[in-house]
Amino acid sequence: MAILENSKTNLNLSSPRPFYLMKMPEVAAHEQLPVAQARAGESAAWDVLFRRYQLPLYVYVFELIRHEQAALDVVQETFIAAAKHLGGLRADEKFGSWLFGIAHQKVVQQWRKRKEILFDEIPESLEEFETAPDDLLIRCESEIEFMNLLEQLPPPQRAMLLLHFVEDFSLEEISRITETQLGTVKSRLHYAKKSLRKLWEEQK
Repeated sequence: MAILENSKTNLNLSSPRPFYLMKMPEVAAHEQLPVAQARAGESAAWDVLFRRYQLPLYVYVFELIRHEQAALDVVQETFIAAAKHLGGLRADEKFGSWLFGIAHQKVVQQWRKRKEILFDEIPESLEEFETAPDDLLIRCESEIEFMNLLEQLPPPQRAMLLLHFVEDFSLEEISRITETQLGTVKSRLHYAKKSLRKLWEEQK
């Protein structure tokens, strides 16, 4: 696992595509990530996992803490923690959400250090909850416009929207990543979308 022992400068974050267009890499049904091999300590397997997840993780973390070096640190620390605790992962197919969960908890630690306002308790009972992307995008003319609006939201609300609509995680996966109940995830996502819609209406 030499790649995890190298310095942060080895993070390969170059890409011809803007960060806001980057999403979680899709894994074909027939393709299996080498999680078992990584668990066995094979450095080549860790190379594959690192290359697949380094950029999506960086994009997610950077959008939440808005500091390049701190985001690089979190990504590096996330992979180090993953290497240390991979033996405790029981379902290899959940590696992606498990890895994002580690990163998310480290982001929360950053928020606490910076005294960011975290979520207040939100009632879990909602009359209606929809997750259609076209409802979320609320007729934004471009993804750039959407991301500009997203940056104006509090970090915890950005996290909900990024995980669901940018990284394409299911509500159940977000529940595991953020260590919150499914009903709470639905509520938080609902209010995050509501805040985003309000911002869109104010600028029109």
